[in-house]
Amino acid sequence: MSNRRDFMGMALGAFTGLGALGALYAAKKTWEPLPSVKAAGKAVIDLSGAKEDVLNTEVWRGKPIFVMKVSKKNPAYKDNRLVKVGNDKFFIAIGLCTHLGCIPTYFPDKGKFICPCHGGQFDAAGRVLKAPPPKPLVIPPFNVKGTKIVLGEEGEEYKKMKAAKLV
Repeated sequence: MSNRRDFMGMALGAFTGLGALGALYAAKKTWEPLPSVKAAGKAVIDLSGAKEDVLNTEVWRGKPIFVMKVSKKNPAYKDNRLVKVGNDKFFIAIGLCTHLGCIPTYFPDKGKFICPCHGGQFDAAGRVLKAPPPKPLVIPPFNVKGTKIVLGEEGEEYKKMKAAKLV
């Protein structure tokens, strides 16, 4: 009789162990992002047709991305937060105010962004000019490939900016 109980105990233990492994596998699969989310993780922006000091807004991961070719006459032209692509410099940032997440408006005649929520201001390189924003506009991970920028990849330029604590 003891042998039968031992067998039933081992069989029940094995069955429980298999069920636990199945549950862990299912839980792990829910932690992984969906294929559609993985596909939306990168975006390619062609900068070849960009005009100086004209703000373009793209969408990446559901967020507005500000892209602007900065002219040499713009006061922010020498800022090290700008991204060099060929012979041109570009401002690239997530277009959400770092205070409350509102979308700032760009005023080309003033060369700055003004947040409509509380009046925070940023220059054309995304640095804070007037509070309440606590920090500059966020630069998303990017990789320069010729005249294109791939958002969602950490290229050499991004890694240099990261090392300099600009992102």
